Amino acid sequence: MNPDLDALKPYPFEKLAALKAGVTPPEGLAHVPLTIGEPQHAPYPAALDALVAHRQAFARYPATAGTPELREAIAGWARRRFGLAGLDPERQVLPVNGTREAIFAFVQAALDRSRPAKVAVPNPFYQIYEGATLLAGGTPHYLDCTVENDFRPDLASVPAEVWRDVQIVFLCSPGNPTGAVTPLAEFRTLIELADEHDFLIASDECYSELYLDEDVPPPGLLEACATLGRHDYRRCLVFHSLSKRSNLPGLRSGFVAGDAALIAAFKRYRTYHGCAMALPVQHASIAAWNDEVHVHANRDAYRETFAAVTEILAPVMDFPTPRASFYLWPAVPGGDDEAFTRALYAEEHVSVLPGSYMGRPGGDGRNPGAGRVRLALVADKAATEEAARRIRRFIERSAPC
Repeated sequence: MNPDLDALKPYPFEKLAALKAGVTPPEGLAHVPLTIGEPQHAPYPAALDALVAHRQAFARYPATAGTPELREAIAGWARRRFGLAGLDPERQVLPVNGTREAIFAFVQAALDRSRPAKVAVPNPFYQIYEGATLLAGGTPHYLDCTVENDFRPDLASVPAEVWRDVQIVFLCSPGNPTGAVTPLAEFRTLIELADEHDFLIASDECYSELYLDEDVPPPGLLEACATLGRHDYRRCLVFHSLSKRSNLPGLRSGFVAGDAALIAAFKRYRTYHGCAMALPVQHASIAAWNDEVHVHANRDAYRETFAAVTEILAPVMDFPTPRASFYLWPAVPGGDDEAFTRALYAEEHVSVLPGSYMGRPGGDGRNPGAGRVRLALVADKAATEEAARRIRRFIERSAPC
């Protein structure tokens, strides 16, 4: 077996299951999980209709590159959403089976293990960045996201000798778990660093369509390129998904877009990888990328939930107001995220994710996720409000007199 498998860390939900083992929550309270970022809102109906209407196409092998119609739908959406002067659907777009699969595969294709191979990742982070790096023979370099830097990676703190060995930098904007958004100026700074130190930028933007201010959508990496006149998107790739935007996590549909040379190499890798998107899924995806009405409605629903939960929890918990995503990232009273999580489950039958499970010890030896929990506000408004009321009740009951 690949010896690098032994370097993989337990997945956060494995650790959570072990933490809760042996705990018996109150029988009279229904379980409310706020752990997994799996949207519970209704999937976009027209996408499901298209899936059914084209079900006979499951009898055909799909092409790795996807159909021209899908690539054009994706390119058209990206041009409209990010104000791009152009995005060539033939050379700069590649459909993928969700961002998780694509992020993992991209690192395997892109990392050159014949030389020092660091991959810079935000910390805390989506664990696929780390796992993909380790299995590709690379070394993660953690960029701490703390309250002092508004929960964004501090690029200025990275010394030149580290940049020298970095081959890929991952950004996640809007951030998981923090909800922080990378400003255009920081994207541009990172592009300049990539040119100076010869690394690639992979921007995970799968939460980009879940933002709280309708007038201020989060910017993206390709948008930053466009403001620099960099219409070839050199060194840059973005990853987008229908999972959050259209409540279709099980469809496993997304795309990668950017530098044509990187897309060509990644397409060649994926041809051997054997992960082409099924044709009925492509038809469903076309329907979703071509419609914005359902996305507006989805944002409205999340805004209502965020407003209600914030009103309940703000008096007892300290958390940044996220600009986007569907997570809250509060500090826990007492500072022990594992103890808080276990006791909350035991007393109120609410599951949350300890923040320390999403981070690693950083440059100062501290885990920047420690002392916080991630709340995924993905259930319907009533269930999420109920969970928030139980959390507040638990905190108020546990507070010292």
